[in-house]
Amino acid sequence: MWLIFDEITREYHCPEYTAVIIGSDTASARLKEIGEHFLTNQKKFQHSYLEIAGKFLLFIIDHIEQTLTVVNDRLGLFQGYYYVEDQRVIVSSSLKAVKSSAQSDFAINQQAIFNYMYFHCIPSPTTIYQDVFKLEPGKSITIDSNQNKSEKVLYAPYFTEVADDSSALERECLNVIEGAVADNLSKNCGAFLSGGLDSSTVSGMLAKHHTPARTFSIGFEAEGYDETPYAKITANHFNTQHEVLYLEPEQAAEAFVTVAQYFDEPFGNSSSMATYFCAKFAKEHGVDTLLAGDGGDELFAGNERYAKQKQFELYYRLPSPIRALMNATLNNSVMSGIPGVSKASSYVRQAEVRLPTRLQSYNFINIVGLEEMFTPAFLSKVDVNQPIEQLGQRYKESSGEHPVDNMLYLDWKFTLADNDLVKVNKMCELAGVDVKFPLLDKALIDFSCKVPAEVKLPGYQLRDFYKKACRGFLADETLDKPKHGFGLPFGVWLKENATLKNIALDALQQFKARNIVSESLINKALDAHDSVHAGYYGELIWIMVVLELWLQGNESN
Repeated sequence: MWLIFDEITREYHCPEYTAVIIGSDTASARLKEIGEHFLTNQKKFQHSYLEIAGKFLLFIIDHIEQTLTVVNDRLGLFQGYYYVEDQRVIVSSSLKAVKSSAQSDFAINQQAIFNYMYFHCIPSPTTIYQDVFKLEPGKSITIDSNQNKSEKVLYAPYFTEVADDSSALERECLNVIEGAVADNLSKNCGAFLSGGLDSSTVSGMLAKHHTPARTFSIGFEAEGYDETPYAKITANHFNTQHEVLYLEPEQAAEAFVTVAQYFDEPFGNSSSMATYFCAKFAKEHGVDTLLAGDGGDELFAGNERYAKQKQFELYYRLPSPIRALMNATLNNSVMSGIPGVSKASSYVRQAEVRLPTRLQSYNFINIVGLEEMFTPAFLSKVDVNQPIEQLGQRYKESSGEHPVDNMLYLDWKFTLADNDLVKVNKMCELAGVDVKFPLLDKALIDFSCKVPAEVKLPGYQLRDFYKKACRGFLADETLDKPKHGFGLPFGVWLKENATLKNIALDALQQFKARNIVSESLINKALDAHDSVHAGYYGELIWIMVVLELWLQGNESN
C-alpha cells in the first residue's frame, strides 16, 4: 500500500501503472507518456523526466512488478521523505506528516546529529529519524514489495568544456534570466533584495515586467552585517518600490524558538531568521509570492572556494614523479616551520588531500578535533566518515571534466538542496508566502552548463562571465562590490541582548545533559565568544542551541 500525503496536481491510472505528479504542472499533460516510458524504455523515461520544469515529486506505481518509484526534481526544490513500514510506504514533502501517519514511534538518528554538527543541516538521504529517508535531488528510489530499495541517478548534466563564442553566451544569458523571471511572476509578487548580484538581477528583471516592482531587505545595526546600502543602489537603479526592515535582537529573541522548531529537522543556517522576518515583512505589505535569488553563485561560480581550489588543482598538472618529490620534501613538520618555505609546505599538504575532502579543511570539527568536540559515548554510536563519503559519492556522480564544474554539481546538492532551499522554502512557509527561484529555472540551469568552467571562472576571477553578461544592466557599484554573505549577527547580539542570551544559556545547559558535545567545549565556546571572537564562536553556539531547541519541540510530538 502506498500512502501519499500531499496535494496531487494530477494522476493517471491504468491496469499497468499509476502515475502521480505533485507540484509542477508542466508534466501533467504528459503523465501517461511518462508512465509508459517508465515501463518500456528507461532512456525515454529519463529524457521525459529531464524535460519537466519546476519543483515536483513524481510517483510511479508499477502494478505488474509491484514497485513504487519516487523521484523529485533535478535540484531538490521539493523535499521528499519516505518511510517503509510493514506493507506500506509513506511518502510526503513533509517529514512531520510522515511521522504523524506512521504506526511506529520514530527514534532519533544519532548519525544524523553528527551529520548536522558537520554540515549545520542534515543532507539527504539521511534524516533526523532512524529508518526514515530523504530523496536526493535528481535520483529515483524504487521500492519493491519485499521492501528492497534501489536507486538511480537521473540527472548528471553534461558540462561543455569549450565555448565557440563566449560573447554570444553573454548576450544570451540575460535573455534566459529574463524569461525565467517572467515565467515565475504572479499578481502580488515581490522580490528579496540583499544587494548582491543575484537578488539584484532578479529584482531588475521583476522591474521590467511588473509595475510596481516591490523589493524587500533586512538591515542590521551591527558593523559588518548590514547590506542595505547596496540593496538601495539596486532599488534606485531600477526604481523599485523598496522596503527595509531593520531587525532588532529583541525581535529575533521572540521568534527564536518558533523558527528553530518549525523546520522538519534540526537546521543550523543562522540566516534563516533574517529570511523569515524579510518574508513576514513582505507579507505584511501585501505580497503573496517572493522571488529569491538563490542559485547564481552555484551556477556561475561565485564562491571563493572555487577559485581557491583551482590553485590546488594546479598541483595535479605536474608529472607524478615531481609531485612525489615535492610531497616527500615539503610535506612534513620540519619544512612547515621554516620561514619562506612554510607556505610551500602548506600548499603541498593541502593539495595532497583530493577533492572534495579538501573543501572541508576548515570545517569546525576538523579544526577542533573529533575527540575534543564530542563525547566518547556519542562517537561510539556514529560513523565519523559518513559526511565525507556522502560528499565523495556526489562528487563522483558528476559528469564534468573540470573541478569547478564538479564543485558546482556538488553544491547543487549540499549548498542548495540540503541547505539554502530548505531555509528559504520553510521560512517563507512560516511567514505565509509562496517563494519561487527563477535562477534555478530549468532553462537557466541548462544554459549554465553550456558555459565552460574556464569562461565562468577564468583564472581566479569569480563570476567573471556573469558580471560581463550583466554589465550595463546592473549598476556598476553592484557589479564591483565585494562579496558579502546574508548572515545574522547572532554572536554580536548574544553579547548585547539579555533575552537572547538567557535562551541560549538555558538551551546549552540542557544540551550538556545529552552527552553529545563535550561539556568543556561548550564552556570554551561561551568563554571564547565573550572574549575572543563573537561571530566565529557565536555560530557554533547557534548550531548547538538550535539543535537543542528543535529536539525539545519535536522529540515527543
